[in-house]
Amino acid sequence: MRAFVLCVAACAVLMGCTPVVSQRGYLQDLDNEAGIDPATDTKTTIQQRLGYPSTEATFGSDAWYYISSVEKQIAFFHPTVESRAILAVYFDKNGKVTDIKHYTLEDGHVVDFETRETPSRGKELTFLQQLFNATPGVPIGAPTGNPGPSPHP
Repeated sequence: MRAFVLCVAACAVLMGCTPVVSQRGYLQDLDNEAGIDPATDTKTTIQQRLGYPSTEATFGSDAWYYISSVEKQIAFFHPTVESRAILAVYFDKNGKVTDIKHYTLEDGHVVDFETRETPSRGKELTFLQQLFNATPGVPIGAPTGNPGPSPHP
């Protein structure tokens, strides 16, 4: 009986460590993508064929991006991106397709965000210091009584 309980407990622990794989974003349909003709397709036909894009270009050329990714997460650890595929459809000023490109995770660049903070003047107060500071603009520990008459008239 004890061996059975240990076996069940071990199976439960192992099932908790089973990776969860999730597909996110656009689901690729290679047949639909192969049917795109840059000579005749427009934004309307692309939207009918592929649906709404995941995102659109903000600057520069007019482009739609269909983004899909596969992520794997084990237990409580951060998920890792297993694969990413981006279909980029470029349009001219009249809305006709000019080019189609496929990008993968290997085509991307790692961007390091700056985590430093710009120093500001003054002193940071804790929540309790702010709460108990009854006089705005007077720092904690400064004299709060009447300073009295000025020695010079």
